[in-house]
Amino acid sequence: MCLAVPAKVIELHGDSATVELDGIKKETSTVLLDGVAIGDYVLLHVGFALERIDPVEAAKTLKLFDELKALDKTL
Repeated sequence: MCLAVPAKVIELHGDSATVELDGIKKETSTVLLDGVAIGDYVLLHVGFALERIDPVEAAKTLKLFDELKALDKTL
């Protein structure tokens, strides 16, 4: 099973970008996408930004992750 997670682009560096997810910053390749901009949300998988996603959809997914983390803490 593959998992791609939404991450926010916070810096651009040519064909790469720094993205942030839950306070963690990571360098990722943007070579598969055209026109990535700071503030975009991208689906991140094994170091590659696979596609740009709508900020509203990214927020929904990130909220679900937060709910799962909260549930994990109660177990």
